Amino acid sequence: MLDDSLLDTPEALAEADRRALLRGAAEAGARVRAAARHAAEAGVNDLKPDGRPRAILIAGPGAAATCVADLLGTLAGAACPVIRLAPSGVAPAAGALRWELPGWAGSVDLLLIATPDGTEPGLALLAEQAYRRGCTVVAVAPARTPLTDAADAAHGLFVPMATAPYEHDEQPPVAASAPGVLWALLTPLLALLDRIALLSAPAGALEKVADRLDQVAERCGPAIATYSNPAKTLAAELADALPVIWTEGVSAGPAGRRFASALAELAGRPALVAELPEALAEHSALLAGPLAANADPDDFFRDRVEEAPALHARVVLLRDRPLGGLTAAPSARDLALSHDTPISELEPDDGDELVTLAELIATTDFAAVYLALASQA
Repeated sequence: MLDDSLLDTPEALAEADRRALLRGAAEAGARVRAAARHAAEAGVNDLKPDGRPRAILIAGPGAAATCVADLLGTLAGAACPVIRLAPSGVAPAAGALRWELPGWAGSVDLLLIATPDGTEPGLALLAEQAYRRGCTVVAVAPARTPLTDAADAAHGLFVPMATAPYEHDEQPPVAASAPGVLWALLTPLLALLDRIALLSAPAGALEKVADRLDQVAERCGPAIATYSNPAKTLAAELADALPVIWTEGVSAGPAGRRFASALAELAGRPALVAELPEALAEHSALLAGPLAANADPDDFFRDRVEEAPALHARVVLLRDRPLGGLTAAPSARDLALSHDTPISELEPDDGDELVTLAELIATTDFAAVYLALASQA
C-alpha cells in the first residue's frame, strides 16, 4: 500500500531512495548536458557522413536500450528504419546475452550499441561481427569497459556514457529504467543522428531539452507538495490502481511505453499501454470487466489493515499534439467515465517535438519513482 504521508516528507523520501532514483530524475537535465559534451569530445560533431544509412540497428540490454530504440525510431520517422536487435540467452545476466545481426546487414547499415554496463561479451562479439560485415559501429557505454576496446577494434566510434559519481558507489546496481540512464544513452545518439540528417537535434535543441528537464525537476521535486506536484499527484492516484495508459500524438507513444516499463521495473506495478484511437476498442472490454471501478464495490467487512483493496483500472491519458489536429481525447474521456473509471491527464507545455517528449518522459519518470518509494515504505 502507498504511504501518502511519505510523499510530502522530503527527508523520508531521501532515506527510502537507496537506489538514488530521485537524484537521477532531478539531474536529468545535467545528464543531457554532460552526455552532449562527451559526444562532442568523442568527435560526433565533426563527423562528415557520406549519406544516410539504409537501416539503423540498435543493440543493448534491458529497458533502456528498448526505450532508446523506440524513441529514435519515432523521431526518425520514415527517413530510415530503426530496428532493435533483441538479445537471446538463458538469463538476463551480462555474460549470458547474445546478439546477432540480420542476414542482410552490410556496409550500408549503421549499428548502434547502447548499454549502461559495457561488460557484455555478446556486444563485443556483435561489434566484431559488424566489422566483418562492413557495418559502421557506434557505441555508448561506460568508459574503460571491455566494450571500449571492442569498438576500437571494429574501427568504430566510442562515446563514454555520462555517469554520476554516486552510481559507482557500493549500492544496488542502477536500474535500466532509471531516469539518468536513459538520457545518458540517448543524448549522444541524438547528436549522431542529427549529423547524418535523420532527425533534428543540434546542440541548441539538446540544450532546450536539458532546460525543460530542469523545469520538470523544479515542478516535480520532492520539496514540492503533492497538491501542486503533478508527478506526486499521479503517483497517489495510481496507488491502488491498474494504470491503463492511453497516448495521443506521435511523441506521446514512446513516452507511454517508457512509463509502463518504468512502473514495472522501478515500482513493481503492472500497466497496460495503447495508442488512441485504437486504444478505445482494445481496452473497451477491460473497462467493462472485473477491473472496472464499479465492478466490485468495496466490501464493508474488509479488513482495512490486513487486506489490500481491490485493483481497479485508472486511465492515464498522455497527450501531445495529435496529427492533423484531430483528437480522440473526448471519446476517451466519455468511454472512461461511462464505466465510472477515473482518468488522469498529462499534456506538455508548448515546444518542439523533442522538448515535449522530454517533458512527458520526465514527469512520468518522477511519478514512477515516487510510486516506488512510497510503496516500499
